Parts: sequence; structure tokens; C-alpha cells
Amino acid sequence: MGGRRAGDRSEVRSHALPPTASYIALDVVAVTVAAVVAHVMRFGFSTGSRLPGADIPYVLIALASVPAWVGVLAAAGAYDRRILGVGSEEYRRILNGGVHTLAVVAILHFTVKLVFARGWVGVMIPVAVVLLVLERYGLRRWLYYERGRGRFVHRILLVGSVPSVTDVGEHLARASWSGYRVVGVCVDVPEGDEEHLLIAGRRVPIVGSSADVRRALVTCDADAVAITDESAPGELHELAESVEAPDVEVLVAPAITDVAGPRTVVRPVAGLPLLHVAEPTFAGPERIVKEAMDRLFATVGLLLLAPVFAAIALAIRIDTPGPTFFRQGRIGLEGRRFAIVKFRTMVLDAESLQPRLNDRNEADGLLFKVRADPRVTRVGRVLRRWSIDELPQLWNVLRGEMSLVGPRPPLPAEVERYEHHVTRRLLVKPGMTGLWQVSGRSDLEWEESVRLDLYYVDHWSPTMDVAIIFRTFSAVTRGSGAY
Repeated sequence: MGGRRAGDRSEVRSHALPPTASYIALDVVAVTVAAVVAHVMRFGFSTGSRLPGADIPYVLIALASVPAWVGVLAAAGAYDRRILGVGSEEYRRILNGGVHTLAVVAILHFTVKLVFARGWVGVMIPVAVVLLVLERYGLRRWLYYERGRGRFVHRILLVGSVPSVTDVGEHLARASWSGYRVVGVCVDVPEGDEEHLLIAGRRVPIVGSSADVRRALVTCDADAVAITDESAPGELHELAESVEAPDVEVLVAPAITDVAGPRTVVRPVAGLPLLHVAEPTFAGPERIVKEAMDRLFATVGLLLLAPVFAAIALAIRIDTPGPTFFRQGRIGLEGRRFAIVKFRTMVLDAESLQPRLNDRNEADGLLFKVRADPRVTRVGRVLRRWSIDELPQLWNVLRGEMSLVGPRPPLPAEVERYEHHVTRRLLVKPGMTGLWQVSGRSDLEWEESVRLDLYYVDHWSPTMDVAIIFRTFSAVTRGSGAY
């Protein structure tokens, strides 16, 4: 592959991720700050505090805790480059690192009688976990920004049939933050057909057939190749050997492109690497934790936002006559109907006026959206721009009708027209936010909205919820797709 020239491309692609050392360095900073905070809160600015029995200064313990934390994080897989910068698994392993660190403290307490101050431990571990998660989140946002500029990307070549290549290519285009840019495809097409394939609105060159992969890698200067079709026995091994380049990744995109993350595990059985797909989780301890968090945050949110709600209510009443809140029937868990609560953003007879606007509908599928809807009030436009109109849904969360994170709450008329597979959205509570909220909101097409909701239903996890909540703040501040 020595014929490659970096100047032939716009991307600067020395690595698809920053060096692991940069992650470790930032983790060291985060843990050091946590150790300082814990020491000051428990012992003040005194440096003379010592561990009882062992007579070890807490300053020395704090210094030793930094490399110990890094070691625990490494053991928890927090530096596995396969999970860095993508998905919720990275955050889950950080949380696991915190649990493992607490276990180490407990073991030291019972085996060698090191009695750490509970106030120090009770501050050090939670603060460290929070700072580590925030640091990784910040690093991820920076990484996504850099990938938008063409840095830290894989130039990937797709191999397979036209439908499978197109499907995988569109998935990668939707997840451009993941760092894969399709630069060429190898497909078997009849002679004389187009020299390009349209993927996500972009013309991607056809650089050969499935038998020309090695030459195609050089032609399009790719450093990754993905097989998107089922292969014959031995074919994948032959392809991997034909690449003959240590810096080229060989990937296999399974036909189940919407099944990923914690539900999939590769298990060797009789010498075969079988992809095991676990059933979605709709009950159990994690669901209990989700319910508890929903009720807790809803209660706290309603109490803290009460003055804000009062100011918004006053603005709505001054702007136009009518009630402050708007209630509308929606369908929730297992098809149960409930009344969703929002701040009123439209004129009183908005629903009766909708038939006059049907010819201006900008949404597809079962949705109705008009970007410049004349029914929206002046205050309503501001509330919708920043999604403030949805804050009263905390009451629905407190009542157990909704969750903080979940699928978009559908209208009864939508549910009546659902295809059978779409009814899976009703297996979990609808959410105030979700993958649809952080992926485009009203700009999403119907099929994409359904795909994201079903993905959430099948892949839900506490860490995914936390990641979605973080991304919601970014989506709301940008205001994209809100009207």
C-alpha cells in the first residue's frame, strides 16, 4: 500500500481516534481534581491528616489513588478503542470503574484493615465518576467536531450487492460522527451501468467488483473495508488475506444493521464466530432504577421550575386569551391512553383549523408539520424554539404515564394506522426526549423517526438514557428541527 499519498485527500486521517495516552492524561486530571475536592471537603487545607493504624498521610493516599483509578479503568475496559467515542458503552465502563474502585476500598478495609475516612471515600468516588463522564463527553463532542472538519476519520470501502452497500452506506452517513466516510464501493453491476452509486444523496464512485478489493483500496485510498453481504465459506478469510496491509481494517456489516450495542455478543461455537442477539429488556432491576429516576427528577424539576412556570403562564395569558396548558390525548405504554400536558402555543381553535392546512403539510408518513404554522402564537414560537412548551410533561412523568427518555408519544390517530412492526414502540413508556429529539426532531422523515424509536425500544440501557439527556441539551440549544 506504499502508493498512497496523503495529499490526495482532504481528510487528515493519521488515526480515527486521538491517542490512548490523551484519554489517560485527561482521566488523570479528572481523578486528581476529585482527590483534591475530597481532601478539602473532609480535612480542609490541612496536610497533616493521616490514615489511622497505618499512619499514612492522606496526601500520599490521594496521590496513590490517581494511578490506582487509571488501573481500575483499564481493567474495566475504559480504554478499549472499539468503544471510545461512540455509543453508551464508554460511559458504562466508567461507571463500572467507580464500582470496582469502591470494591477495592472495601477489600482493603476487610483484608489489611485500612480504615479510610468515609467522608473522603464518599466524596472522592462520586466526584471522580462525574468528572470522568463529563470529561469523556467533552472529548467526544470535540472529536465529533473534528470529524466534521475531516479529521480522525476512516476512509471506508464497501463491498457487496447494491442494496446492501446502499443500506450500510446510509447508516454510516446518518452516523457521520462515528468516523467512517464512504469513499468507494465494490459491487457487481452489469457492464455499461453508472460509474457512481447514490448513497444518502452523495455520488460514491464504483471502483470495481468484489474481486477487485485490493486494487480498489489503492484507487480510493481507503484504510477500512466492510463486507455488507453474506459471504461463501472461506471467502471472508480470503478477502482479509488479499488486503495484505496492517493498517487496513476489515469489517463485517451484518444484515441486522439495526441490532447493535449491548444486545450483541460474538460467541465462538465449534470454531464458528456466532453473533448472539439477546432479547430486549422490558423488566427487571434496570427498569426499577429507571422508574425511580423518572419520579425523582420529575419531582425535583417541578419544584425548581415552579417560578419559571408561573412567568410563562403569565406571558401566555397576556399574549392571547385562553388556558395556559394544552392537553391532548396520546397513547402510552401497552396502548393505554393518557392526556399529555404542554404549555399552549397555538390559538384556541387550532385543531379545527388543521384541515385547512393539510395541503401545506411538510411531513411524510403519519406526521403533520408546518414550518411556518399560522396557528402558533408569538409566545408559542419562542416556547417551541427552545422546547420549553414540553416542560409540563414532567407532570406526566411524575404520574407514571411518561418517562424522561423514550419513544415519541404518538397520537391515537397515528397508532390506528401503525403497521404491525411499529406497534413495538408501545412496549415502553413514551419519553419527554429520545433519539428522535437529538437526531433532528421535526426535520426527521417518518421512517427515520420510527427506526430511531424502535432502536431505542430494543437497545435501552441506563447509560443510553444518560447519553440522550446530555445530547438533548445540545439539540435544544441549537434549536434545529424545532417549529
